[in-house]
Amino acid sequence: MSTQSHNAGTTDSSTKIVWVVIGIITILIIGGFFWLRKSSPTTAGTDTNHLANAIRPGSPDWDKYHDQIVLEKPEATEGKRTLGDWVMTLQSTVRNFTGRTITGLEVYAAVVDLEKKPVKERTVVVIPTRQPELEPNKTMPVTVLIEGMKDSDVRADIKMEVSGFTLK
Repeated sequence: MSTQSHNAGTTDSSTKIVWVVIGIITILIIGGFFWLRKSSPTTAGTDTNHLANAIRPGSPDWDKYHDQIVLEKPEATEGKRTLGDWVMTLQSTVRNFTGRTITGLEVYAAVVDLEKKPVKERTVVVIPTRQPELEPNKTMPVTVLIEGMKDSDVRADIKMEVSGFTLK
């Protein structure tokens, strides 16, 4: 009889060891996932999404139309994610006073520090990505998500501007 109780005790401790090992492996896998997610570079600061064949600063059409594509003063909301980084959502409205249809619009957005240097920045194509075009005298909302900021980053101000466009 003592042999049976000894075997039962061995089975219980073997089962406990298996569960402890499974628990440790699970914790390591989950911890590894969060470590990779946090340490991998985010697309927020290194986004290379640019509008092909866009009119850019320095071209004659830039000077002619840039002031007629108006971005209202942006507003931002921010929040901290469970991964520990900060995310800011920058929002504005673009107005088309060019007299022509905008078929492509690229917007640069940044969170800047006290010296007006970018903490994180991102360039996004909003037309034709979010809507096909913007007709004359029409408006559309523009939202840019900037993520991956640390607690130590000084988020003093925000900036949004048109960085390229194409017209019909």
